[in-house]
Amino acid sequence: MSSSGTRPQVPDLLPVDTTEDVRARGARVAVLPVGSFEQHGAGLPLITDTVVACAIASEIAAAHPVLALPPITVSCSHEHAGWPGTVSISAATLHAVVRDIADSLRASGVHALAVVNGHGGNYVLRNVVQESVGTGMRMALFPGSADWTAARERAGVQTPSNSDMHAGEVETSILLRVRPELVRPGQEKADWIADDRKHLLTLGMSAYTESGVIGRPSLASAEKGKELLAGLVDSFDEYLSLLGAREETR
Repeated sequence: MSSSGTRPQVPDLLPVDTTEDVRARGARVAVLPVGSFEQHGAGLPLITDTVVACAIASEIAAAHPVLALPPITVSCSHEHAGWPGTVSISAATLHAVVRDIADSLRASGVHALAVVNGHGGNYVLRNVVQESVGTGMRMALFPGSADWTAARERAGVQTPSNSDMHAGEVETSILLRVRPELVRPGQEKADWIADDRKHLLTLGMSAYTESGVIGRPSLASAEKGKELLAGLVDSFDEYLSLLGAREETR
């Protein structure tokens, strides 16, 4: 863990392939991590969702010959407005950026895109994928709720999914696995439960948590992070089978 006075860097969020590497791999499926830049309490960095999305995408790329894309690092974090450091873009902007990336991929001969979403507030990504049907660009949104459920069970995550909403057991475990130096001291004492969040979209996070955390980071471990990622990679096999079968334009 790093001390609160340090600013650790994360140099491996970007793929380092050359164009010849991509040509040799001949990938038919691209993987796009989508993160966010938003508060995660005092213990996790603003880039937590981006680190999570990139960790999942990196594990997928290690297991399959996909085209790994750089992450989208700012997205729809409006429910965290007012917390220092949080930055958002509109749903329309995120929709347009992902759509433009998909169109560019298709022009270069890649006709399938898996969007790896690390932030639950990016609801618009479901629309982007839905609207791709019949366009000649097959898309999928990953992980789905069933994929997370299977991964959580495999990893022995103890916090129920509704309670583990933000900066909790799952996110902290993945960071402990892939970038432990980003987890600040004190995170093990930051548990905060707020299961009744009926008006979250109207009131924002500040109505339900004083610390920015909703979950139990005290239960996190690097081993759980390892198993979470392994479980998600296993779940991706089904998506790869679907994406690998090119969808023809109607």
